[in-house]
Amino acid sequence: MEPHRIIPPSSKPLQVNPIKHSQPMGATLAFLGVKDCMPLMHAAQGCASYTKVFFTRHFNEPIAVRNTSVSDITAVLDGGDYSILMAIENITEKEKNLRPSMIGLHTTGLTETKGDDVRGVGTHIEIPYVFVNTPDYEGGMESGWALTATAIVEQLTRSATEVKPNKLVLLPHVSMQPIEVEKLKCLCWDFGFETCALPDISTSLDGYWEEGQGKLANGGITVNEVRDLATASVVVSIGASMQKPAAALLAKNPSILHLHFEHVMGLEGCDNFVGALMKLRHSEPKPSIKRWRSRLQDAMLDTHFLIGTSHFVVTGEPDMLSGICALLCSVGGTVDLAVSTVPSPVLESVEADRVIVGDLEDAESYIENADLLISNFHAERILHSYPHTALVIRGFPNYEELGNQLKNDQLYEGSTYFLFEIANALRHVKHHA
Repeated sequence: MEPHRIIPPSSKPLQVNPIKHSQPMGATLAFLGVKDCMPLMHAAQGCASYTKVFFTRHFNEPIAVRNTSVSDITAVLDGGDYSILMAIENITEKEKNLRPSMIGLHTTGLTETKGDDVRGVGTHIEIPYVFVNTPDYEGGMESGWALTATAIVEQLTRSATEVKPNKLVLLPHVSMQPIEVEKLKCLCWDFGFETCALPDISTSLDGYWEEGQGKLANGGITVNEVRDLATASVVVSIGASMQKPAAALLAKNPSILHLHFEHVMGLEGCDNFVGALMKLRHSEPKPSIKRWRSRLQDAMLDTHFLIGTSHFVVTGEPDMLSGICALLCSVGGTVDLAVSTVPSPVLESVEADRVIVGDLEDAESYIENADLLISNFHAERILHSYPHTALVIRGFPNYEELGNQLKNDQLYEGSTYFLFEIANALRHVKHHA
């Protein structure tokens, strides 16, 4: 494949059929990965309501999101500091049994424009408090997630000088579903590492029902675990966006070893990850891991004839594009176009003929000649005009299918199922064509 060309963002004044989501949404999701955290959006009610509905429909779970009920008038006249303190007082007074382990405050465009002192508010709050500046006129969901993970480390994690040799911190990117985070944690545990993930949505949004669901983030990493993250011997970041929180953790303890992977999809990506763990532990992987590697090799052979003769368009967050495009190309697929939500350094290495930062309207001219589109739920409506093009839904949101939290595309096992799903979708559309 010839080196791809990155096309600069379009100069059109608006997005048509956008695929991008805001930074506050990424921050909300990250705070939901901390046990008993109360995500508090410093915004108007509508901003929080939309985010709550967005995640409720994607995960089919009640989502705990509060807001400070700021309006354009109160933001100017009363000041945002007062709104934050009043919101916390009202919420805790209304629900006497609500005992959050942490308040995760994230801003929006309105409060960022006003310039509220969200740092100073923390001096008046007894509950552990983490703030993050996430204006929705900058970045996207991926950067909001990464900024929040960075803020949690910088504001809560204690500095250390020694490390525990068997402790590992995993930093997954925003496009991973709960089961994918769990699979990565389990693999690290299989190599003898006591593993913490930050953020950890594997036990808070995995579909497990328990009492009190929807009031606070039920599962996830605990505040005490966050405080002790700097005692880990290894930090593993997956996705270019997670380099910043990794750097924040290294600043707490320079003795930590940092391993970075752009993705863990496909044979090469998985081999790099498993090989690094083998080198650290001086041990062989479990038989089940070797078995899944063999299954992936067989899946690559089985699906090569369908995928290798097909053309694809892929849209999504930059870190998600990196893994999906690499896996498709590893079995001979041709990615004509990759559409990213936001700019990112990882786009330079995405395996596609063309890479742009744009929306679904920008992708339409390529969809006409594509066999399959990989995108979020919003792509479904435009494919009615292209009956010869199949759709596989990935990324946020997915309102069409149930079980998003248990959909795994990572490591040998997930990559195997992903290839079969793609090949079966191609077989269906080509058969009907």
